[in-house]
Amino acid sequence: MKIGELAKATGASVRSIRYYEQKGLLAAVRTPGGYREYNGLAVEQVNTIQLYLSLGLGTDQIADFLHCVMKNKEAFCAEVLPVYESKLAEIDRQLRQLTAIRSNLVERIAAIRAEREGGEDERNAD
Repeated sequence: MKIGELAKATGASVRSIRYYEQKGLLAAVRTPGGYREYNGLAVEQVNTIQLYLSLGLGTDQIADFLHCVMKNKEAFCAEVLPVYESKLAEIDRQLRQLTAIRSNLVERIAAIRAEREGGEDERNAD
């Protein structure tokens, strides 16, 4: 299967597929004409890569366990658990930070509105 066919079958861009190959997530054989030729597992590999990317994982993280996931389709890969735990901890940190930012904004908005209302009351008293 050529790169354009793989892109069409998976919805990934040709550029993304080249990037996955560059990162070692996907392999292609070069034809004598220099074209990339992918095997039948490439569609599943690209779909799996896209799944992990949608979970917020980076290609370096995916590279650490993709071989295990592709080899052990039904079995759990021990390499995945620490990556999931690390990503979850990162998301929890981001949520705490965003919650603090949100609280700060809510307080500032309330203060500005209170100041405006107080200023309007003074103007109406004149």
